[in-house]
Amino acid sequence: MKLKVGLLGGGSWGTTVASLTAKNAETIIWARNQKTVDEINTHHTNQKYLPDAQLTPTLAASNSIKETVENADVIVLGIPSQNLRKVLEEAKQHIRPWVPIINLAKGLEISSKMRMTEIIEELMPGHPAGVLTGPNLAKEIHFGKAAAAVIAMVDDTIAKKLQTVFSSGLFRVYTNNDVIGCELGGALKNIYAIATGMGDGANAGDNTRSAIITRGLAEITRLGVAMGGKKSTFSGLAGMGDLVATCSSTKSRNHHVGFNLGKGKSLEQIINEMNEVAEGVKTAKVVRQLAKEYKVDMPISEEIYKVLYEGNTVNDAFRGLLKYGVGSEKEPG
Repeated sequence: MKLKVGLLGGGSWGTTVASLTAKNAETIIWARNQKTVDEINTHHTNQKYLPDAQLTPTLAASNSIKETVENADVIVLGIPSQNLRKVLEEAKQHIRPWVPIINLAKGLEISSKMRMTEIIEELMPGHPAGVLTGPNLAKEIHFGKAAAAVIAMVDDTIAKKLQTVFSSGLFRVYTNNDVIGCELGGALKNIYAIATGMGDGANAGDNTRSAIITRGLAEITRLGVAMGGKKSTFSGLAGMGDLVATCSSTKSRNHHVGFNLGKGKSLEQIINEMNEVAEGVKTAKVVRQLAKEYKVDMPISEEIYKVLYEGNTVNDAFRGLLKYGVGSEKEPG
């Protein structure tokens, strides 16, 4: 039996995933904007978020949450992390019992410091919750470039079933039962993409970018393990894979934010010029609190927070990092 997919969120990644699942399963995508809905249904495009991309012709769109989810066997949430709770609360009454809910957003809720699957489990007890994550730049995947992702769920049987829904052509999907590690890897790496973007914008060089990625991975792993993730997860697709892709690509929203900060633009100006959410800006707030709570040393993350929220410059950030004592590479710092 082919599963029916209901996907909430019409941004670039949500639309890309919906177009992928539409090749394997009957898929409806929900978008707030009626023009976007009409464009997907009539022209099979979403020019605002995926310019010049042709979507799978069988993908249907709706601006009714009820219509999108009421008959779905799988719910996929392509909603920015700070809005996910509100949308899921609205959808809750229309979702059938026990239907798996898969999150795409790579962020943490500011008010609660919760991961997205924790919010799903709180609002929808009994529904298997998971995350699709990895080095997944939407525009590359949509245009058929080879990529790999991870679907992380506690129940491996359900994950394997859903593997076939998301896998398509050169888009390979692996399974993992470390939901905490996979979700944190995806959320935390955005902070370091801002950091490498700042370095690139300020012409700091390739060596600096490499050092930020490497030491950033050490910071992510320390906090991730402290919060219950498996150390091995952070050397895989959801950890190092996603970190390298996001920190190195000009297609990354978070790298874009950092790059423009490095060029001297204000955060407010950068955000106002974007039509998509750079999750790392909000995540930096939560991670600062989590690092203190779990007593984990995260100097790069701390310096990025100061640039975003305390008025520090990019040069202040690099000077701040130079003040940290240098110990063994295997130790914090």
